[in-house]
Amino acid sequence: MDMSVQELKTYMGSTPCPEDFDAYWEEAKREADSLDYHVEMEKNSFSVTGADCYDLYFTGTKGARIHSRVALPVHLSEEKKIPAVLLFHGLSDGEYSWTSLLPHVLCGRAAISMAVRGQGGGSEDVGGVPGTTYTTPFIRGLDGEKNDLLMRDVFLDTYILAKVIMEMDFVDDNRIAVTGGSQGGALSLVCASLMPQIRKCAVYSSYLSDYKRMWDMGLSHDAYEGLRYYFRQFDPRHERETEIFTRLGYIDVQNFVKWLRADVITATGLCDTICLPSAQFASYNKITAPKKNYIYPEFGHEEMYGYDDMIMEFFEAL
Repeated sequence: MDMSVQELKTYMGSTPCPEDFDAYWEEAKREADSLDYHVEMEKNSFSVTGADCYDLYFTGTKGARIHSRVALPVHLSEEKKIPAVLLFHGLSDGEYSWTSLLPHVLCGRAAISMAVRGQGGGSEDVGGVPGTTYTTPFIRGLDGEKNDLLMRDVFLDTYILAKVIMEMDFVDDNRIAVTGGSQGGALSLVCASLMPQIRKCAVYSSYLSDYKRMWDMGLSHDAYEGLRYYFRQFDPRHERETEIFTRLGYIDVQNFVKWLRADVITATGLCDTICLPSAQFASYNKITAPKKNYIYPEFGHEEMYGYDDMIMEFFEAL
């Protein structure tokens, strides 16, 4: 259905990249850097032996309050700073549970799970865009100003979260990792691209890459169904197709990864029809940092058997 493994390893994507992509994101980072984050961290009632759990809040773009769960080893000290892992969840999955953060705490790491705005967690979705807000989030803001793309704000939330965590007294800002699957994989790659000090990045079944490839292959359903609804409602004869895909290029993961400096591992199921292997490889093939992809021939859009163990071992070198 998609490409052979040999073809995947050389495919470089088909979605156009806007000419001002670099300038667009440099300005976006300046905006994020200028904000007053108003960071608050409150003890959560969840309690288990060996871990302290907190609710973390900061103010992101457009004034939205963003929530994260933070799990820490007990008995922290500024004299012995610890590494941190940022975990990003899949589309509409919600924040990672406290229990899922604990393996990292057991390994002596801080574990932080951000709630993506507008996806059912503790973060605030301030809205305020023209056009449709129905279905997949990447179409939010396609009409109007290009700075109003919802995923621009979400991507900047990941950048701000990394800044906030790296500035904490007990965190070693030279030992930060990011991880996630599907949407969480996309956010991990973008976060590590916008914050190149991040050292490790482990993802699987990554989303938000090469929108046009998904469209051309007739897979504008499930996680990409917004493409079909958008064209049907706002450009039914595809008179603006190039313009629309070019705007989506501002939030296409493949255009970010040239800034990555982290060590990267990825996993891809060759039976994935939600996020095509070729769409995933469009981003992977553009990474110039140390990288390794693991192929799972019989797996689709799902967790890969044993890959969670590989991630834990990968982060041991933080």
